[in-house]
Amino acid sequence: MSGGFAMVRAMRFLHTSDWHLGRSLHKADLRDAQDQFLDHLVDTARAERVDAVLVAGDIYDRAVPPVDAVALCEQALVRLRDTGARVILISGNHDSASRLGFSSALIDASGVHLRTRSALLAEPVILQDDHGPVAVYGVPYLEPAVGLPGPDAGPDAAPDAADVPRRRSHEAVLGEAARRIRADAAARGVTRTIVLAHAWVAGGGPSDSERDISVGGIGYVPASLFGGFSYVALGHLHGQQTLAENVRYSGSPLPYSFSEASHRKGSWLVEIGVDGKTRAERVPAPVYRRLAVLRGRIDDLLASPDFTGHEADFIAVTLTDTARPEAAMDRLRRRFPHILTLEFKPEGVTSDAGSYRDRVRGRDDLAIAAEFVSHVRGTAATEAEHDLLKTAFEAVREGAC
Repeated sequence: MSGGFAMVRAMRFLHTSDWHLGRSLHKADLRDAQDQFLDHLVDTARAERVDAVLVAGDIYDRAVPPVDAVALCEQALVRLRDTGARVILISGNHDSASRLGFSSALIDASGVHLRTRSALLAEPVILQDDHGPVAVYGVPYLEPAVGLPGPDAGPDAAPDAADVPRRRSHEAVLGEAARRIRADAAARGVTRTIVLAHAWVAGGGPSDSERDISVGGIGYVPASLFGGFSYVALGHLHGQQTLAENVRYSGSPLPYSFSEASHRKGSWLVEIGVDGKTRAERVPAPVYRRLAVLRGRIDDLLASPDFTGHEADFIAVTLTDTARPEAAMDRLRRRFPHILTLEFKPEGVTSDAGSYRDRVRGRDDLAIAAEFVSHVRGTAATEAEHDLLKTAFEAVREGAC
């Protein structure tokens, strides 16, 4: 894995993000999968003798995580620290900054550094090697509507209206954060700088499982905003991506939606050279269970050998039968025990673009009900079904009198 790096030992970092501990996939429990990834992360940190593990936000999937997710996180941090690596984390838009950062001042002494307070984003974790210091700055997710506290405010201060950029956008608050970090690094005389940030940087490709932070375009920031830093460890987007040699997303360790079925998950092993230049190698994450999207008629899906390789996968199925098959989910589950979603899109059927009001205008209750049967099943209601519907409507009217 590390054979391509120079023989002279420089500082090494393992960049990961978006663990989303506590998350499920269409109600499928992912605790074992997340545990497997964290085992892999610990093994990699130890084998590669990394100096620090960088976790760029969204540690949990929601602000109040389940108890088992908190326990899994605690165990992972202890085990990562036992490898000899420092651990530096920031809060993401899924995390509660106040909960994740609880007791951070005490925990700092252990070598685990929680950076969840925007007032402290220009206070780095300083690491040392034979070539001098590397300053690691943690920028937690910044909400534009909240802004930043004044530069001289205490760690728990509210935003200073006079100091907060007037234009409420991620670019504005992140730009101010980057300015403060550059000023601090210059004052310290540190030339090797790493920034952790949780944001949507222009050029990064999203997936369906990320919570949107770009309403009205305010979530996008240009990659040029991070110019001059040795390395920028990004979180938020779930695909592993390189925006520039020194600006990368690690992506999530697991696929959290079927839009990520083709993703190659992993982390980055990063080396900071004497001159501040970086090199990075992709570290593939273990595959707990593949994701697959299958489409076709139910008989083909159940019988064709073409789908044998997907029998152990998490799958999403779209059935194209002209008539909706009976007990489709139960039948499919016998061959594909990990089927998670089922959709019905009959071949040759085009959706009616008209509004619901247009489609029911002028029709009586019986006609609307018969049309519903046709829509759901793909074939018109039979005469016997018409009679049954008519009897049902008459019974309801009589009961209402």
